[in-house]
Amino acid sequence: MSALNGIRVLDLSRVLAGPWCGQVLADLGAEVIKIERPKAGDDTRFWGPPWMKDDHGNNTQEAAYYQSTNRNKLSVAIDLASPDGQDLIKALIQNTDVLIENYKAGSLKKYGLDYASLSEINPGLVYCSITGFGQNGPRAKEPGYDFIIQGMGGLMSVTGERDDLPGGGPQKVGVAFSDLATGLYSTIAIQAALLNRHTTGLGQYIDMALFDVQIATMANQGMNYLSSGIIPRRYGNAHANIVPYQVFKASDRDFIIACGNDAQFVQLCQSIKLPDLPHDSRFARNADRVKHRNEIVEILSNHFLTKTADEWVEAIHAAKVPVGVINDLEQAFKEPQVSAREMLIEMQHPQRKKLTVIGSPIKLSRTPVEYKTAPPLLGEHTAMILGRIVSPEKLEELKEKGVIA
Repeated sequence: MSALNGIRVLDLSRVLAGPWCGQVLADLGAEVIKIERPKAGDDTRFWGPPWMKDDHGNNTQEAAYYQSTNRNKLSVAIDLASPDGQDLIKALIQNTDVLIENYKAGSLKKYGLDYASLSEINPGLVYCSITGFGQNGPRAKEPGYDFIIQGMGGLMSVTGERDDLPGGGPQKVGVAFSDLATGLYSTIAIQAALLNRHTTGLGQYIDMALFDVQIATMANQGMNYLSSGIIPRRYGNAHANIVPYQVFKASDRDFIIACGNDAQFVQLCQSIKLPDLPHDSRFARNADRVKHRNEIVEILSNHFLTKTADEWVEAIHAAKVPVGVINDLEQAFKEPQVSAREMLIEMQHPQRKKLTVIGSPIKLSRTPVEYKTAPPLLGEHTAMILGRIVSPEKLEELKEKGVIA
């Protein structure tokens, strides 16, 4: 039995933060019913190329982006703008534990699908709203996009190469960080609310904001500023508080050293045949190395140009100092650890026999993640799910009216 077996979720969200939350819950065993717009569906269905290919190598109309965040879900196509569609949601909500939505703040109230309305039908409902800036405050009505949030929340101010170096300037993270982190925080909040409901019998409203999450996940950089009053700057691939902790160039390619303490620095220097460096007063302690960052980095950078990355990685790894190469995704997926940890999964899809997806990082000993269904086609499960609450004749009528698909 899965960890969240018996929990039913209505996922009214689209794009990434909400669907990411829904996929985690689905992986853990919840029945997640993805409510999509008839004919259009989730925006990410059309965010291609690349597109999923069928068994003959031809492009389908299913975008790879959509495949990344909607497995183990059931797709039901309902027009929420229609009174009949709203009635269907209200009927489904009677036997639903969790609702996830990422509409603009307050916009579902006009449909009677806000928390106040639905909690009257089901007091045990856990209702999670995900927006850019939350339900209150001067920016509450503004749309929230990950790229904008990364900029406004400070992440881009500490990401990227230094301004005085080639290519310097602010950079966004290569994946939608604030979206993904908000999806994970939302999952935590939902499970906390479900645990509380087990005690009280009552659901509650969860107000999640990408901006809040971005501020929270500035973590040590945020506290660096609050503690010192000094605005953190970009260090490229270096670390604000630890040296050496960055990318170095070898004779053939780049590699990473993450030297976390003074003992590791001694071991590092011994492994690379520079044993006297820790005895230099400028480099003895991490605080000294941070102060004299440019000097120690210059010494190490020149030294590492004398051998290949693999030679350095082998020597440093033997000294038990964190070190590694920089993989592209093809190389990363070919790492034996990926196979050992079952991080690439094959699933059957209606349009191909085997679809490879990235697996869940959650490893539970007694209630493991199950991979039941591939990301669904639009409206693939409309008849099955709505057949629980309306007759076949009513389903046909709603389909003819365009309420469902």
